[in-house]
Amino acid sequence: MHTIQPVRFKSSGAVSQMTAANGLPGIVSSSLGDSIRGHGLIFWAPDDGSGERRKLDAIDTDQITPAADCVSESLDTLDERWKAGTFRYLMPDFRARVHAGQVFVIAGDRFAIGSSREMSPAGLKAVAEEAGLELVIVCGQNMGDIFRRNAFNLGLHVVQCPEAVADASDGDVFAFNPQTRALANETQQKSYTPVPLTEKEEEIRCSGGIFAVGRRELGEASATTPLIEWPDPERARRMTTTEQIIWAHRVDKAGEVEPGRTFRVYADLLPASDGTAPFAIHTFNQITGGDWIFPRQAAIANDHFVFTRQAADDRQTTIGRDFACQHGLEKPYYANPGDGIFHFYFPEQGLVLPGQFIPGADSHSRAYGAYGAVGVGVGSTTLGFGWSTGYIYFTLVRQRRIIFSGCLQPWISGKDIVLELLRRWGAQQSQGMSVEFIDADCQLPMAYRNTIANMMAEGEAMNGIFAQDSVTDAWYSAKGVNMLPYPAVRPGPDAVYAIDEELSLANITTMIAKPFSPGNAFPAEEVARERITFDKALIGSCTNGSYEDLLSAALVLRESGATRAVTDLVVFPGSGGVGQQIEQPDPRLGGDSVADVFRALGGQIRQSWCGPCFGQGPDALGRGQRAITTFNRNWQNRMGLGGEGYLASPAVVASSALLGYMAPPGELGLIWDPDRFGV
Repeated sequence: MHTIQPVRFKSSGAVSQMTAANGLPGIVSSSLGDSIRGHGLIFWAPDDGSGERRKLDAIDTDQITPAADCVSESLDTLDERWKAGTFRYLMPDFRARVHAGQVFVIAGDRFAIGSSREMSPAGLKAVAEEAGLELVIVCGQNMGDIFRRNAFNLGLHVVQCPEAVADASDGDVFAFNPQTRALANETQQKSYTPVPLTEKEEEIRCSGGIFAVGRRELGEASATTPLIEWPDPERARRMTTTEQIIWAHRVDKAGEVEPGRTFRVYADLLPASDGTAPFAIHTFNQITGGDWIFPRQAAIANDHFVFTRQAADDRQTTIGRDFACQHGLEKPYYANPGDGIFHFYFPEQGLVLPGQFIPGADSHSRAYGAYGAVGVGVGSTTLGFGWSTGYIYFTLVRQRRIIFSGCLQPWISGKDIVLELLRRWGAQQSQGMSVEFIDADCQLPMAYRNTIANMMAEGEAMNGIFAQDSVTDAWYSAKGVNMLPYPAVRPGPDAVYAIDEELSLANITTMIAKPFSPGNAFPAEEVARERITFDKALIGSCTNGSYEDLLSAALVLRESGATRAVTDLVVFPGSGGVGQQIEQPDPRLGGDSVADVFRALGGQIRQSWCGPCFGQGPDALGRGQRAITTFNRNWQNRMGLGGEGYLASPAVVASSALLGYMAPPGELGLIWDPDRFGV
């Protein structure tokens, strides 16, 4: 069974070599320079007809660094494509404007939400540095948590200051003091105090970034054996599930676990993809020297750029493959192209277990919360730091609880539940909190939980977690896992939540999210009246690629009596294992397989990978194309430049593929029968 391991050295002399070179103790010295002065570069929201100009909110990392530019062809030229692609479509002249002195990027709330693309802060920083300048990001509330952390790691100045954003006008000159973080609008003669940082965030910022911190701590980290200690029952009564897991995994055992505090936290698993691995490898090499220790708790899955047929993408994949060969990473810790999307593959392989703390480079690492683990997205440099030390720095946030009550309604799946939740949360989404889900009647299967926890990335939550319960135990038991490494962790009866809410499953209907936000969701029956046509129906991905997900779509297709899908129908299993499973006969389908049902209606079965979800490969959307998908994001240009993505459950996508317009299964005349359609 997978467990946390202490450091493993590659030779007997490596300990003294590493200590001499990298583990030197010392006082953290500031590497911050002189005051930065320059003009503002403002992102304005499109004119909404109100006559009021607003700063642009919710700029996601897909807009900062488009997917096609997230490529590293070698460790020597990591950021070349990132610089060239920065704001390629949102502001094509960004690079020239920065070089001309517009070094204060001004944006609205929720800046840099979404994907964990370390390419975004690294590219932004590099664009300024190539002209001998420094960039300062100034935004409003609730900056993307992964981007924020990555910025500190890399030394990119980020400032949250809603007042400064509100006051800013074109042509204003700003000044920023890196030592004190004081911000001024010199044109308007106003001074501002930004949102403060935690003590540890300030230390990382002032130390010169994550490489310096890693080198300083490597010696002690390598000499210490990880110790996991769970809180006593009396203390646990007052703690949420997330808080108990963080408590147990702390490196430094003193002090209270409370929101706003930053801890060093041991990781059970530190997974990356071929897209995020190169920068993590670079970080590991910078901290450790590259060949004295084995990377700790490392896992890599090739699932992002593997089937694009692009030479540059192949070179990127080679970086991770060479690293795996160098350090002896083998299955299940290294997944070849087609083995699976890592949010499906690693749980399937038994590497994800209840009670674990799993920081993954990818934002959808939150999916591990479905299995009773704390899964968070952290980006590549934090991952490389973790590979070096065995732990990461983690700031605990406020907690909120959602109790799912009432009876699950016909055709409703995890996708419908999470789309309704994001719709209700609105512009503020989760407010960056940790989210604890309580399945009051234990009626949500693991496939549904995976979808809900996964899409806490879109909900802008730190993590989302279902505490271990009978559903969890049954899922692991079915896999032959009856002995788990940690005690069952559940929220204490006296745990305190900043927000406590209840969501009645009895009131949820099938949903469809329109562009360009997963929270822009509407009842599918209403959308059906609009007769929205589309070019492609895409089922699968890390959000809805389980066997149960694909079976639910196949049941709709089979029971409809249709002989052909009206539009292109393409399936992406969550893993190679699921891909094999859907080829096996299923009594629910009269002895046919799931794949047989899809193919009989003209559907195509693809390899297991992430490409179409973020606009890569032959199934990406072209300009003017529209798709209804089971994917997790439908932001502008996300599924392909100029394309439009709609989000729905597998059953709704299947019925839509038969109808030729977006609609739920009821539009086909199908009447819900749990024995026929329930999974």
